[in-house]
Amino acid sequence: MVSADKTLSWSYTQDFLAEDEATAQARMRGLELGIIPVSTGTGAALRMLAGSVGAKSVAEVGTGTGVSGLWLLAGMGPDGVLTTIDVEPEVQREARHAFDAAGYPTSRIRIIQGRASDVMPRMAARSYDMVVLDVDPQESAYLAGDALRMLRIGGVLAVTRALWNDHVADPARRDAATVAARELGKAMRDSDALLTTLLPVGDGLLVAVRQA
Repeated sequence: MVSADKTLSWSYTQDFLAEDEATAQARMRGLELGIIPVSTGTGAALRMLAGSVGAKSVAEVGTGTGVSGLWLLAGMGPDGVLTTIDVEPEVQREARHAFDAAGYPTSRIRIIQGRASDVMPRMAARSYDMVVLDVDPQESAYLAGDALRMLRIGGVLAVTRALWNDHVADPARRDAATVAARELGKAMRDSDALLTTLLPVGDGLLVAVRQA
């Protein structure tokens, strides 16, 4: 059980940075459509990771209404390009509105409508500075191989929802999504090709640097 002090500290970290107006509006629109965007704390971590590797080419699976994309763009350089993939054209239209409202030119954003499992195998190997999987754990586990193939050496893979509603840490939880999140974390942790950590922001952020 999390203590009251730890719960307070977690809330404090989530609110440590405020979202700008465009991101806040994108979040509200996502919630209206029944989408759960990444938390502010997770978004801030994604921005920092993009900035730390000087990301110029980022691929994201799970466009949503643009919340995570806006955080990523904020961490990239002025010439960075975000490629974002989602199967739902309606939410991608909302994301486009969010990117426009934030002042990002269309040349910096490539929106691909389709299943990531169909799109990612066609994307260039070792050509991305960062890949973000913002989907459910079972899809993340399925796509992780392609995501790592796309990353350059020194590039970052970030997997959101890695604690899956606080179920991953509970060994009694054996549903398919929880098991997938747990096993993906272990596989990345144990890989000699990756430098991996699990950050307790939002619903968990699994992060790995490709070393080989």
